[in-house]
Amino acid sequence: MLDLRRLQLLREFSARGTIVATANALGYTPSAVSQQLATLERETGVALLDRSPRGAELTDAGQLLVNQAEEILALVEAAESVLAEQSNIALGVVTVTAFPTAAVAFAPLLAPPLRSHEGMQLVLRQTLLATGTQKVRSREVDIALVDDWTGQHPGRGPDSGLRHVHLLRDPMVLAVPEEHRLADGNVPLVLDQLLGESWIVAPEGERSRYGTEKLFAEVGGLPAAAWEFEGLGTILSLVSRGIGIAAVPALAMVGAPAGLVYRPLPSSPERHIYAVLRPASLRRPAVQVTLSALREAARSVEEELSPISPRVQGPR
Repeated sequence: MLDLRRLQLLREFSARGTIVATANALGYTPSAVSQQLATLERETGVALLDRSPRGAELTDAGQLLVNQAEEILALVEAAESVLAEQSNIALGVVTVTAFPTAAVAFAPLLAPPLRSHEGMQLVLRQTLLATGTQKVRSREVDIALVDDWTGQHPGRGPDSGLRHVHLLRDPMVLAVPEEHRLADGNVPLVLDQLLGESWIVAPEGERSRYGTEKLFAEVGGLPAAAWEFEGLGTILSLVSRGIGIAAVPALAMVGAPAGLVYRPLPSSPERHIYAVLRPASLRRPAVQVTLSALREAARSVEEELSPISPRVQGPR
């Protein structure tokens, strides 16, 4: 009988492309992954990987088994969900992944309501890369909090097989030190008149950079002298010390350092934040209560941000 964990490893290898990347993604050593895949080959009686000094790749038989593994693992999850649904009790581990600002904002709000379910455990992981949807699809996690700057519902197209639950609309806001002249709400914010300010922005590749580029597109692009720093936490820390000013998603205000003033920006770009999960997993009571807690957390975040961003929340 084929081992489900080894099938998951093979599928992960197919997605990652190398044994090292597979090991890093799942928290194993490369030798452990290689040994498990070799065991799977002995179980099936066929060569699943074509190994060479330069690496390994799937054989035709390996690709065939990967295709079957997707169906097998989906059927197993569906069966587990049906059984869990029958008990109507939140049990087991629910794994959630989130980008950093969402993790900081939501984690303190999720713990209290979920602790009342003694038979379940929440695991919340941060990810710096936009890999949440992929991790849901590969069943590494149950729910991913993802952001989208396009304004188009991500549940269409390649992600149509997943469930996307809208949580928040998150506009860009201006963060300035308390003693800065722009901290005065009576000073108008005209973007093309602020290009001479000392701006601090995220580097290319970070998610918040999309919003900053959209904001400055109306005035010919980012100021040439803008300083780049990784991480919104780092950027807001620098702003609080008077190093410069920054345009950041409103959600970054939660848990930010003291000494900052936030102001709404004219024609502000915004991102949408979604909870992404597999439809079959929604039959698990533990996943249902976690999604409910996420929605309630989003409402609490909306209330916290409403003084500066009255249109944070979007349609559900």
